[in-house]
Amino acid sequence: MLAHYPVALTRSRIRGGWQLRFARGRMMFSFHPPSLVSARNERTTEVHGQSAQPGFIRGEVRIIRGVREFFKMKSNAILVTSMTTPDFVPLMERASAIVTDEGGITCHAAIVSRELRIPCVIGTKIATKVFKDGDLVEVDANHGIIKKI
Repeated sequence: MLAHYPVALTRSRIRGGWQLRFARGRMMFSFHPPSLVSARNERTTEVHGQSAQPGFIRGEVRIIRGVREFFKMKSNAILVTSMTTPDFVPLMERASAIVTDEGGITCHAAIVSRELRIPCVIGTKIATKVFKDGDLVEVDANHGIIKKI
């Protein structure tokens, strides 16, 4: 019935991660959570989250996945991690901004960033997948947006 529609719709995405495609003359819908759809897209240059401490900064990304990677952190770099713990405080003091994949307004990263007055964006879900060490980004913690420059 719908097989006469253009093949161009095969890979179109609909809001919220829904995908419409045609296979063997049948229309099929599939759902991909938006965070996974964005992470798969290598051209993603912008990540959104919740602002925990306002501010605006440009700098170099350092992805820290755990204690064993603390040596990678440089002064005034932007700390990007899945979440912070009390072990991260020395790194957070050296960071110019903090970005986390997880967390809410009362998470560790949010509380410490407010104490240190460091711009912070939390709950991005995919920042550690989109950005790489050395990427130049601008963190707009006023609006919860991180963009590659």
